[in-house]
Amino acid sequence: MTWEVDLDAPDSIVRRDFVKRLAAAGAAAWMAGEPRAITAAESDAAHPKPRADACILLWMAGGMAAPETFDPKRYLPYKKGMDISGILSTFPAIDTAVDGVKVCKGLERIGRVMDRATLIRSAYQPDLGSILHSRHQYHWHTGYVPPQTVACPHLGSWIARVLGPRNPVMPPFINIGQRLEGVGEKEELKAFTTAGFFGSEYGPMNLPFPENAAASVQPPAGMTASRFANRNRLFHKLVEQSPTKEFRSDFQQQSLLRSIDNAYRLLRSRDRRAFDLSLEPRESLEKYDTGRFGRGCLLARRLVEAGARFVEVTTEYVPFLHFDTHAAGHDTIARMHGEMDRPIAQLVLDLEQRGMLDRTLVIIASEFSRDALIEGKPGSSARDQAAHKGNTVEEPKHYGLHRHFTGGGSVVMFGGGVKPGFLYGKTADERPLVAVENPVSVTDLHATIMTAMGVSPKTQFVVEGRPFYVTEEGRGKAVTEIFRSEGDGD
Repeated sequence: MTWEVDLDAPDSIVRRDFVKRLAAAGAAAWMAGEPRAITAAESDAAHPKPRADACILLWMAGGMAAPETFDPKRYLPYKKGMDISGILSTFPAIDTAVDGVKVCKGLERIGRVMDRATLIRSAYQPDLGSILHSRHQYHWHTGYVPPQTVACPHLGSWIARVLGPRNPVMPPFINIGQRLEGVGEKEELKAFTTAGFFGSEYGPMNLPFPENAAASVQPPAGMTASRFANRNRLFHKLVEQSPTKEFRSDFQQQSLLRSIDNAYRLLRSRDRRAFDLSLEPRESLEKYDTGRFGRGCLLARRLVEAGARFVEVTTEYVPFLHFDTHAAGHDTIARMHGEMDRPIAQLVLDLEQRGMLDRTLVIIASEFSRDALIEGKPGSSARDQAAHKGNTVEEPKHYGLHRHFTGGGSVVMFGGGVKPGFLYGKTADERPLVAVENPVSVTDLHATIMTAMGVSPKTQFVVEGRPFYVTEEGRGKAVTEIFRSEGDGD
């Protein structure tokens, strides 16, 4: 299914059409039968040997500007009246633990652990016409450009479905930090925060506030164990006799019941203690606690330690907040540096200290980068959405990269078999800052992640009579150059 975008239509109309089509795909998922896995014997999709057992995706929601974080360019300090065309980075570059690799000032702690990381500086995204964060986030998280005729599973749901749980009590896919209610574009966010056609049991456990996670894995206060068990039994009966049963496939109904059973099992297990940040030593909590994202990183470490398979921690996407820097970019990014630097570095160090980093793939990524002048990529017809369209910086709020840029961005990977202290790809030194060496598409990035996890990029399921692949049409090619060879030491 293709979607023709009317570039002359207001963004609100494009967004409404987007949501309507996604809702139709979601409704179709409820009617669909069980997707059938195509075995390796039926295809050429033999799974590679896994390099990692768990994955933590640190999602810089809203468009993390690479020249302000992991790919510093020429720096110009703020000066009233300065020409915007001369601005590439608003933070100076600083040294890291890797000779010749620099990051932006404000990321000092991450810089000190870059010798454990592979830094990809040549990630790029397609020009999807009218650039909406929700569309690019959908594409990044599912591998497919929306909308589709089926509800596409999230990357975490693919990993949960193909690999199964590491610990049968722990949810295999947990999403931390993103509210799905009470925020802008909530329906678009829900569209990719889902297991799609795989069914409810492979969907994410959503924990928008990590400090409240413990309350999500215990019965309501004052409820006895027998009453709680009786409520679970009655819920099964309600689902099985629901008036809407005729609108759901047997597979989707049973998947929903299995997800409830999984939740019930967790609530009765001691492993639920992993969700309780109050059990963490005070000195440990203080190392992470730069805000909700920092606490989310600590919770992710505890959950992976307890056997979670895939955890996403997000700075949270809310329009015009956090990394969605349409104005006041420099000040906002400085704040985001403060929120992300300490907890990400501490997460890497804690995993390493526990002997877990080598088997845990930690990824820092975003839906696209940002540039002071270019919307989309060179030659794009995307509508300019910058708050300030003048040629000069007249106020501090005009200083900072704030247009959506898809031509080149950065992805950082720690552990999971990647080469330590390794730099891959390059963007141009002068505008346009596009990927000029070893460009990496979203499709190939997904193939690389899946290969690290031991999942073939050609993995497919038959859905509604047609094959559906873990990477778009099974075309993803892993960037194998970033992996350590079998003979490399730790």
